[in-house]
Amino acid sequence: MSEPIKTLCPYCGVGCGLEVLPPAQLGKAINRDNQGTPLWQVRGDRSHPSSKGKVCVKGGTVAESLDKNRLKYPMMRDSLDQEFSRVSWDQALARITSQMQQIIQTQGADGICMYGSGQFQTEDYYIAQKLLKGCLGTNNFDANSRLCMSSAVAGYMQSFGSDGPPACYDDLELTDCAFLIGTNTADCHPIVYNRLRMHHKKNRKVKMIVVDPRQTKTAKDADLHLAIQPGTDIDLLNGIAHLLLRWGELDTFFIDECTQGFGQFVEVIQAYPPELVAHRCGIEVNQLEQAARYWADSSQVLSLWSMGVNQSSEGTAKVRTIINLHLMTGNIGKPGAGPFSLTGQPNAMGGREAGGLCHILPGYRTVTNPHHRQELEQAWQLPPGRINPLPGRDAWSMITGLETGDVGMLWVAATNPAVSMPDLVRTKQALLRSPFTVVQDAYYPLETASFAHVVLPAAQWGEKTGTMTNSERVVTLCSQFRPAPGEARPDWEIFAEVGRRLGFTQEFDFANSAEVYQEFVQLTQGRPCDMSGLTHGRLRQQGPIQWPCPLNEVTTTNSITLTCSTEKNIAQDQEEVKGLFSNLFRAKDETLAPKRLYTNGRFNTADGRAKFAALHSKGLAEPIDPDYPFVLTIGRLYEHWHTMTRTGRIEKIMKKQPRPFIEIHPKDARKLGIETEMMVEIQSRRGTGRFAARVTEAIAPGTVFVPMHWGALWTDNGEANLFTHPESCPISLQPELKACAVNLTLAKLKPETKSDGQTTFPKVIEKSLSIKS
Repeated sequence: MSEPIKTLCPYCGVGCGLEVLPPAQLGKAINRDNQGTPLWQVRGDRSHPSSKGKVCVKGGTVAESLDKNRLKYPMMRDSLDQEFSRVSWDQALARITSQMQQIIQTQGADGICMYGSGQFQTEDYYIAQKLLKGCLGTNNFDANSRLCMSSAVAGYMQSFGSDGPPACYDDLELTDCAFLIGTNTADCHPIVYNRLRMHHKKNRKVKMIVVDPRQTKTAKDADLHLAIQPGTDIDLLNGIAHLLLRWGELDTFFIDECTQGFGQFVEVIQAYPPELVAHRCGIEVNQLEQAARYWADSSQVLSLWSMGVNQSSEGTAKVRTIINLHLMTGNIGKPGAGPFSLTGQPNAMGGREAGGLCHILPGYRTVTNPHHRQELEQAWQLPPGRINPLPGRDAWSMITGLETGDVGMLWVAATNPAVSMPDLVRTKQALLRSPFTVVQDAYYPLETASFAHVVLPAAQWGEKTGTMTNSERVVTLCSQFRPAPGEARPDWEIFAEVGRRLGFTQEFDFANSAEVYQEFVQLTQGRPCDMSGLTHGRLRQQGPIQWPCPLNEVTTTNSITLTCSTEKNIAQDQEEVKGLFSNLFRAKDETLAPKRLYTNGRFNTADGRAKFAALHSKGLAEPIDPDYPFVLTIGRLYEHWHTMTRTGRIEKIMKKQPRPFIEIHPKDARKLGIETEMMVEIQSRRGTGRFAARVTEAIAPGTVFVPMHWGALWTDNGEANLFTHPESCPISLQPELKACAVNLTLAKLKPETKSDGQTTFPKVIEKSLSIKS
């Protein structure tokens, strides 16, 4: 193979294009790691519209994890106190289908739950939905998007009538004011941030506001850093709105013609005068006024947010309050402006399109809508009423269902809830009670596999062909470039085989993933996420394409036809279409250019108007008190990814960030006698752990930070979610993983004896880890 294979980075939702070359190249030495294993060569794809050839350290080293500790064969055991034994696929699948049939007979289909992942390709997601929600009639499929993006989904749906970020990455280089809240974009979405940073650096008039209790890399570049108290986001946002209203900085035409509910919103924001807001947020009044002035003086405001907003008991309310600012100033549907959620996982967007949460169906449909259920039942040739009209179990309800005995089977695929779920002590106790757990993954050992009865080897990135959708709605074909190791299989093939063994042979008669994708995109026709014009072949030939992309859209420079993809099929006149021409198409290569949603001021609601939300701040679900006087917040690091299933096996990354730590402000550290590198014990109402201290002014007093990545496989008592609680947003059901109340003390450590006989107390204890394939 001489030509590079084009694919997508399997880490964050930025969706960077990659090119992959084999270890051996003509006239060059074979590329190998320190153990002598040949390594595929990875570089950025300069033709990819989203990343333009750029790649971060995670994407650049991802191939180094391909052959590390891979799960190659199915394994089974009868009970968790036994060792696993290697079995054939036939034995493993026979046991799974037998258990499923038994549960359906004794508990009903709702006794079966599947917990999936944004690591899935869209084809994997789709087949899982067809199996569970269609053929079996249970909506008990949820994904780790529940912990990541579900508040953004709910906010978009309530404000605009549909999911889908309305902006695109080109807006990063067109905005005159970037408002970043609850996102350390420089570390968590670095390639996106680089585009914004360069634009900001080159244009003095462009302003950047960062709202974060930590002085992150992102905050250091800001014109204005608002280090607000955790839980006061809505106070801040309503306070900005209050000032904009007071100053008359409104787009009254847009408000009158394109929105509803502004009167109720005004009543709420009148209760947020500057002095009160500044006091609650822990900032100065002039800082609040400066933030509002930046909004007022800008004609193109782009807001960016991620987990710091979504992972909250007020997650949906925070998203809608961000959107309120855009609606009152008309900053949506035009270049350089709009509310833009930065997706966490590489295909969390594709999962949303395919119905990969317990309350939605493929094509941005909902399980509670009878017309939507009927459309799917007819398309899947299922009897009327097969699809359950009630939402299934969300991720946390699966855990509580194990506690009550209502869940008879938990199938976990491509995710690691034994590290990522809140209240880990309780989560692990529930997993121990599971009557039957299947873990389907590419790697072993894995924390969640410790609770499994069956483990299935899955093909991962580069070992199967399928599609992924990034944060700006760009769909990329990820082509297979190497065989899967051992007996590993693509996730969709595993789900389809189980479906056939359960008797649904016709429903899962697919020869390849291209056929799966073709069936899926047909179900999006006429929907807000219309991708009916996409195929594997077209994506392979033309490269990444952004939706909406209807079937009858002609993408040539001389002949252009548009179909409206809103649910109301709102008409656009010819002048509007002409005006949008420059935004919709890129003439030079006949492929679709980045598009914005809602460019005509019409939304996917019943009356075509966006909805203001009149919401007051409620604060943290677990506020501090004398026994637990610190707010603990958790988040990502630049080097690592989620629960380290890949990055923990890459030597270069582990050298950069070998162990977890706690950030604490010098003022708090002095009171407790803590110095950098000393071991600190953290205690919440749910768990206790130990972390090496980093004393830094980058964290606000009264707040401490630990990274989320380390699980029990990589650390002793350094798991961030030992402390977090499961309280969640009542709308999105997303847990408040970003904040909980904790207490800090110096850890009591056993003394070490040096070789010279002297005794000393260690500052850092490292875990020695040996992993066998």
